[in-house]
Amino acid sequence: MRDGVELATDVYLPAAQGPHPAVLFRLPYDKNSRYCYMEQIAAELTAHGYVTVVQDVRGKFRSQGETVPFVHEAEDGYDTIEWITRQQWSDAVVGMCGDSYFGFTQWAAVTSGHPALKAIVPRITSMDHTVVVPRWDPERIVTLYGAKYLADYWAARDIVHVPVDHDRRPLLEAFEEAFNASGTRSVAFETCVPHPQPTNLFPLGHPFQARPVPTLHGVGWFCNLLGESMRDYTAMAAHPAWGPLTYLHADSVDHENHRLAHSPVQPENDHNTDDEALRRTVARYVAPVLEFFDVFLKGERPEESLPRVRWHLGHVGFRTSTNWPPPEARELVLHFAEPALAVRDAEGGSLHENPELPAGPSGTVRWTHDPHDMVPSITGDPFSALREWVDESGLQSRPDVLTFTAAPVSTPLDLAGPVRAELTVESTAPGMHVFAKLFDVFPDGTAHLLVRGQAVLPSQRGEAVAIDLGHTGYRLRPGHRLRLQLSCSDFPHYLWHPGTEENPWLATRGATSTQTISVGGGLPGQVRLTVLGAEE
Repeated sequence: MRDGVELATDVYLPAAQGPHPAVLFRLPYDKNSRYCYMEQIAAELTAHGYVTVVQDVRGKFRSQGETVPFVHEAEDGYDTIEWITRQQWSDAVVGMCGDSYFGFTQWAAVTSGHPALKAIVPRITSMDHTVVVPRWDPERIVTLYGAKYLADYWAARDIVHVPVDHDRRPLLEAFEEAFNASGTRSVAFETCVPHPQPTNLFPLGHPFQARPVPTLHGVGWFCNLLGESMRDYTAMAAHPAWGPLTYLHADSVDHENHRLAHSPVQPENDHNTDDEALRRTVARYVAPVLEFFDVFLKGERPEESLPRVRWHLGHVGFRTSTNWPPPEARELVLHFAEPALAVRDAEGGSLHENPELPAGPSGTVRWTHDPHDMVPSITGDPFSALREWVDESGLQSRPDVLTFTAAPVSTPLDLAGPVRAELTVESTAPGMHVFAKLFDVFPDGTAHLLVRGQAVLPSQRGEAVAIDLGHTGYRLRPGHRLRLQLSCSDFPHYLWHPGTEENPWLATRGATSTQTISVGGGLPGQVRLTVLGAEE
């Protein structure tokens, strides 16, 4: 690099004589690990005439430099692309690809403005990595798994899994004990907790200020970064310069590329351990990448040959459309009814298309948030939601969990677009979080998560709150029902709210609070879905 730091880099060459276009992956998760399966991806790309360049980013594994995320990726991306263009095997045409953090390294490279970078394929990622940067702010909700990510992945060159006692208060001391036990420190963690320091993820300017390049935006309907991914895509699609170069590939996968069709994952479908499962995963991963790069790196086919949007309808298969949501989609509004029953049991109140359905005797429901008995996160690893796709119906009988359930559908209902919950909530606390989840309730009563979102209650009492639950492409099959779940905690996936104005990293005690949802009388209480008509 320009400062003399050397980054460990593997180059995989096609069998045929070059020069060739190159596809660059820059990642912090060990370029030679089975977890990243770079060798298998490279075999597919080189077989199709692409040099594959895979690099450990600065400070990780075999690369030199300080172990700090984000800050060097623009300059290091530029310097690596420049190095590629000077090699004999290079035709000075470069694309980039990769998931999660090595989706971010693509956006950083875009901001560098290197003219050889011709196209990118950022998958299950976001320009805004604050979802994994635990910067506490009273106006936003922090992921605790983001804090754990910085502690595990950015404390040393190797990955160090530090055990954290999430029940310890103050919570900051739990992480301090974990660092002391492992003998490591994370500079990235310390810049965020407990008082965030300013960090500019894009010191050379935001990607939208850079020269636009064709972008295949990959998302997973069950990825924990779905909300951030789709916000990137919708902003890109609407941008006057980037929009014409923006494409979407959406699949029914989670962050770790587990598929809905294989959930819960059995040994024969586990690409982490089974070689044939890995081969299938890589083939599904690489196919849209090759299709895209054959157009924008090789020029072998016209741009018009690419679908603007390819999306997977869960339980059905892939479809294409000119836009997202599909032009034929419509809005379906399901209104809250019988709110007093919402804390009764898992069935709770009801969701109904008729806004005139009586709200019940009071039209309100109250529940308590106890910061010492929070709603537990039972989905295991939030990055691997489909590994088990757990049944969450057991939590829905808790008195601090509200549910509203629709009637079973008699014909297939296809969800294809954004989901949003709108409600009016008041709290006796000076501030509060609200978590919303939409479930598919199977005929046997099990409830499986489709999409989720969260919001901080407005400071103005009684003001409506809209919760963005992300997007989905999913078929609700006959006999299945939709259920909306509301709560004030999801711990330890998300940082606790102590019910006070204290910094939750430093608070030692919490205060119980009462929340009230009001329905009827012109107050919003509904979930807005985007659906397609039933197939003939």
